[in-house]
Amino acid sequence: MILDEKYFSSPATLLAHDLIGKLLCVKTDDGIIKKRITETECYFGEEDSACHAHKGRTKRTETLYHKGGIAYVYLCYGMYELLNFVTGDEDHPEAVLIRGVEGISGPGRLTRQLKITRESNGKPLDEAHGIWVEDDGKKCEYTASQRIGIAYADEKDRLVEWRYVMKNS
Repeated sequence: MILDEKYFSSPATLLAHDLIGKLLCVKTDDGIIKKRITETECYFGEEDSACHAHKGRTKRTETLYHKGGIAYVYLCYGMYELLNFVTGDEDHPEAVLIRGVEGISGPGRLTRQLKITRESNGKPLDEAHGIWVEDDGKKCEYTASQRIGIAYADEKDRLVEWRYVMKNS
């Protein structure tokens, strides 16, 4: 079953762990690639100092303020394009970073190997736009831990366990 806009209307705090085990699907020139999501992180609005939208709405963060169900793809460290799924309600900026899928560890490697670029930023997560998520019913266990690479964030936000990793992945 393809996950639709209604699914992504839930908060990132719920979807970040629910997405573990779902299938990330990407349409490429070589066909459709389906990979099980193994690692995610939650970023939850202006109140989360690790979230790009922490300092408010800007041209860069505008995509985060849309209603859930679209891709937020941005450039990190000037070299890695990272894939996030915008979640929740319009005007409440939140997203789930896709950090890993089966066989690919790390959000920068993931986008490079699956050929996901900033051209997908702001596009709906559906077959027509080339990136979507499917639920094949497989239930996967996961662990929760602190997010990675957010030394700039307030201590309370660094300590929250919003990183989810599939067990045995």
